[in-house]
Amino acid sequence: MTEQSNSRYQDVTKRATRSMGWNYLSFGLGKALNLIAISILAHLLAPEYFGLITLATLTMDYLSIINDTGLGAALIQRTDKLEMAANVAFSLTIIIGVLLTIVTFLIAPYVAIFFDEPQVTAVIRWLGLTFLLNSFGATHNILLQREMSFRKKIIPELGNTAIKAVVSIALAVAGFGVWSLVIGQLAGTAVASTLLWIVESWRPKLAWDSQIAREMLQYGLSIMGNNALSAWEDSFDYFMIGLIYNSAALGIYALAYRLPQTLVLNILWVMTAVLFPAFSSLQENREELKKSFLSTMKYVELLVMPLCLGMIVAADPIIRVAFGEQWLDAIPILQVLSLYAWVVSIGFHVGDVYKAIGRPDILIKTSIPMFFIRLLLLWLGAQYSLVGVAIAHLAAAVISTILRYFVAARFLKLSFMEVAKELTAFICGLGLILLAIPAYYLSIGYSPFIRLMAIGLAGAAGYMVSVWFVERASVVSALEMAGIRKN
Repeated sequence: MTEQSNSRYQDVTKRATRSMGWNYLSFGLGKALNLIAISILAHLLAPEYFGLITLATLTMDYLSIINDTGLGAALIQRTDKLEMAANVAFSLTIIIGVLLTIVTFLIAPYVAIFFDEPQVTAVIRWLGLTFLLNSFGATHNILLQREMSFRKKIIPELGNTAIKAVVSIALAVAGFGVWSLVIGQLAGTAVASTLLWIVESWRPKLAWDSQIAREMLQYGLSIMGNNALSAWEDSFDYFMIGLIYNSAALGIYALAYRLPQTLVLNILWVMTAVLFPAFSSLQENREELKKSFLSTMKYVELLVMPLCLGMIVAADPIIRVAFGEQWLDAIPILQVLSLYAWVVSIGFHVGDVYKAIGRPDILIKTSIPMFFIRLLLLWLGAQYSLVGVAIAHLAAAVISTILRYFVAARFLKLSFMEVAKELTAFICGLGLILLAIPAYYLSIGYSPFIRLMAIGLAGAAGYMVSVWFVERASVVSALEMAGIRKN
């Protein structure tokens, strides 16, 4: 690597690290507030209400694929005529938002008939307004991401979460049932879009360029195709449970999924928001990309490993403390889905490399075979139990990770040993297990809160000591790049 190339790599790495710090701060504060709100709501609302909102959200997720059309990714990856591209993206996003709001209103009764849940019609229709509300701030949000201005993004993201939490809890206490969740979602979305216009100075203009629109849509088509497969794969478990079981069972499964989704899977997407533009800035040099990807994988596993292992070991007290005794059936589901989330995390961000170099087609080509494999496994798992569905997710994740490795190895010229060297978090995880499991058994008989604290503190101590001995240099380097520790 030349001196100039190395300097550029270091500059991008520092910017990405600091941006990720702000993104994690926003994510951490937002998700902490969200989990507190969900915990309170779980004590106030019955499982069937969460089941109804999950069915409605399932419908929204499928329609959200069309809502994006990959325009956001196209705008981030683009290197010329950015002002015009932003205006084109804004216009298309508004048009699509209006159309999807209308489509949601029309299809809602048919979704209710399909799942045999009459109450879900009105819920879906009202939630359909989020498409329109989101469209006004979507381009501003993408521009902040492109510039890696994640410090500014904290305000609208926390505003969304705070307003949604306050409104939902207040209405739940007042006895509004499922509508407390619906109205809270609408209020949070409206506030977020408004705040995005305040923190991002860019303003749309009445301008259009057909050539740019075609280029962006062409790039975004592969992104949208991959997102469509991912959305169907990721929510097919909800689909099968809603079809075979009842709304209460769906509510239990959805709540069990909430923790690994919030603490692990969402973290991966938070990192994508930073890594995609960072990788895009290195798209001309494959060696830099390879180095950056491997470094990313190391830090991802160091972060994700303790979260997943912690949820597996402490699932029982976590459910009792966070959600209450009526949710105990969620314990084994949480354990399996936590293991699933860990497997998903391994090499997760190689897709950002493909998008950064203008090859999103690689994503969809690898997603197609996994789409059918995952759907088959989830269908089989749903025939047995809710835990069977979670196990099917885990099996599919193992297959997907193996496939992801072989494709990445060929495309980025990665050897198995190069990848294995970055997975030292596995060794550190042993330190967590060696202290957390004894704490689990020694605390039996105490209150769930005491048990949770004992397991958490023991596991954290074991993991941090292991990390300090195994990956001290990596931790120090990350703190220096983030500006927390001086060289």
